[in-house]
Amino acid sequence: MTRRRFLHATTACLAALALSGPAAAQPPAWPSRPVRVIVPFGAGSGNDLVARLLAERLSRTLGQPFIVDNRVGANGSIGADAVAHAAPDGYTLFVTTNTTQAANPSLMKRLNYDPIKDFAPIGRIANTPALLVVHPSVPVRSVPELVALAKAQPGRLSYASGSAGTLVPGAMLTSAAGIDMLHVPYKTIPQALNDVIAGQVQMMFTDMATGLPQVKAGKVRAIGISSLQPAALLPEVPPIAATLPGFELLAWYALYAPAGTPQAVIERLGAQTRAAVADPALRERFASMGLEPVGSTPQELAAFGRSELEKWTRLIKAAGIQPE
Repeated sequence: MTRRRFLHATTACLAALALSGPAAAQPPAWPSRPVRVIVPFGAGSGNDLVARLLAERLSRTLGQPFIVDNRVGANGSIGADAVAHAAPDGYTLFVTTNTTQAANPSLMKRLNYDPIKDFAPIGRIANTPALLVVHPSVPVRSVPELVALAKAQPGRLSYASGSAGTLVPGAMLTSAAGIDMLHVPYKTIPQALNDVIAGQVQMMFTDMATGLPQVKAGKVRAIGISSLQPAALLPEVPPIAATLPGFELLAWYALYAPAGTPQAVIERLGAQTRAAVADPALRERFASMGLEPVGSTPQELAAFGRSELEKWTRLIKAAGIQPE
């Protein structure tokens, strides 16, 4: 073999090794198998409905099934704990609410997860006000009438809750109005609302997605909303702030992954989530449920999460709620 042929053969061999070595070491493109989407509240809740709409969209755009897995209990902390301790490989995601990420540290004496350190923020999805509904047998049609009835019958009225987003406004109402009502906690909002519909509990705050169909069906009566403006779908229901100035509370939904998930996966999911939230068809679905679509970058959700943790800590303390 001539020197020229030897050098040519050596160069070709080294080039082949350079191309094949790193390529062989590369992990398969994400996602290469089904992705699990953990939801910390039950089927039929606003959290569940939002997660399923997003999962359906991601399944279409990313080419793998995104499967919703409801992990219910302990005010959402069972689902949050499962995500916090899952492998950070992009195959476990978390569609959750302010309950697990902002309120639970003040509502529970012990948590097995840190809402900031244990999660990688991906993107916001939507906001929802809380709707105050009463059983039709309760003789009130407005918040002032409710306050008057509660003051006339201290301790005899009861209100249900199924998440921090439904517990905290109830406590805010009793504190701001100076009334005494019995709090009845449930694992999920649909369970709580079912007992209000049955008349076992007189009233509750519910998310719009869960409560709106029952209001439209006449099974419960809506008398107030926790946003500063009336909802487009219920323009006749006044803000509670009209009676109790400054009363405002919005719950929210967002997408997270376990901390340590590859940044490339986070960025791709973030872009897909923003595209989903911007899609007119999905925005229309959200609007029909009384939800306000809200998108963000992962960095924006991280900053928002820190501010919300501080906000809900203040609200819970001001409402006089003791951790359990």
